[in-house]
Amino acid sequence: MTPTNLAEDEGLQLDNQLCFKLYAASRAVIRAYKPMLDQLGLTYPQYLAMLVLWEWQRQPPALPTVKALGERLLLDSGTLTPLLKRLELQGLLQRKRSAHDEREVHLALTDTGLALREQVLPLKAQLLCERGVDLDAVAALRAQVGLLLDQFTALSH
Repeated sequence: MTPTNLAEDEGLQLDNQLCFKLYAASRAVIRAYKPMLDQLGLTYPQYLAMLVLWEWQRQPPALPTVKALGERLLLDSGTLTPLLKRLELQGLLQRKRSAHDEREVHLALTDTGLALREQVLPLKAQLLCERGVDLDAVAALRAQVGLLLDQFTALSH
């Protein structure tokens, strides 16, 4: 095998693929979160939506709409709508059509949705502690992955 072929071959090995490492790490993290999320009665995508809604509770955007949530989560409305319906059925949020534009759906947390946030903090701390997670390393990795995400999403716009 020539050096060029060897380099090409290594470039196609699964363990050398960043995309695979990100995919596998994401699945492992989501699996680790599952017991916590089961206690909260949430799926992982619902948890992400709640994180944004809790953020918005503290610093709301101009329009806390389904569209804005989809943009924040990088999800389309076809994925987001059923997820939000389930959260509404659980009594965690309310959806309300805009009076001036019925295509616009505003979101608001209920008292139950707000209270759920307080249950998350100790459960998440316990999860990280049990796994011996280095919070500084996670913060550095999150920043690097954020830059990578920005580079790839910039190409799609």
